[in-house]
Amino acid sequence: MGVGHKAENQAPGKAGALIVAATPIGNLDDVSTRLQSALRRVGKVAAEDTRRAARLLESVDARARLVSLHAHNERSRIAALLRGMLAGEDLVLLCDAGTPGISDPGMRLVREARNAGIRVTPLPGPCAAVAALSVAGFPADRFRFEGFLPARRAARLARLEPLKRVAETLVFYEAVHRISAALEDMRAVFGGDRKAVLARELTKLHESVHGGPLDELCREAQSGAIVAKGEFTLVVGGADEARGSEDAAALDSALKVLLDELPARQAARLAAALTGASRRAAYQRSLDLKRSKQAAE
Repeated sequence: MGVGHKAENQAPGKAGALIVAATPIGNLDDVSTRLQSALRRVGKVAAEDTRRAARLLESVDARARLVSLHAHNERSRIAALLRGMLAGEDLVLLCDAGTPGISDPGMRLVREARNAGIRVTPLPGPCAAVAALSVAGFPADRFRFEGFLPARRAARLARLEPLKRVAETLVFYEAVHRISAALEDMRAVFGGDRKAVLARELTKLHESVHGGPLDELCREAQSGAIVAKGEFTLVVGGADEARGSEDAAALDSALKVLLDELPARQAARLAAALTGASRRAAYQRSLDLKRSKQAAE
């Protein structure tokens, strides 16, 4: 594909742009003003699923021509799309939901457009991974996005194994028919005490968010408390988060015994020596536990 290998600064001045546009992950009210304007302005839209894209275009009264671009035809469609942009045509790239190229088709077209010197510009919007992170309550200053796990169990376990020591929060997408199996395998690798949040059908009518240890999420999935319908994003606490929970439990356990016999400051000093916690943290926790016990009495 010769046209796809020009230097970035060699596209003709009349060349159009590739607009990589994020679309709602469920709720059409999340369509941005910029997205509406772009869809109404351009003559062509490349979409992963033209039927779904047609509904989106209809909802914003846009009449652009739709071109199918998905994982199975992306390679063969790129040359024609590049020719159109090099001739001055702006193109909007859509995936089914969220942002193209993020566990969805689009990366090849973006790469070839950049190689051809075509301006590639993002039109940001909803993202299931970020939406799930925002409601999970785990550290998100750094996180690791893993996308979809392999369908086969052996490959899935092989992917999960090196992640059990990763400190950052982990984010996964998972298909509805594999959600129970994925949770079971995460429990086997990460341990049943590892905290996780399972977000289902985000922004949609039947949105639900389930949080707790993997043991609990596995039970809820098996019992039907987590409905096996829709789209799932799974956020798992990192190894540091898990160690922090274990350390806190160990400190509480030591303090509860020591506080029965000793004043708070002495109990905290001994608990800190036993668990490796700081004296300040142990003392503060000893005061919290004493207040809780007094309130219960």
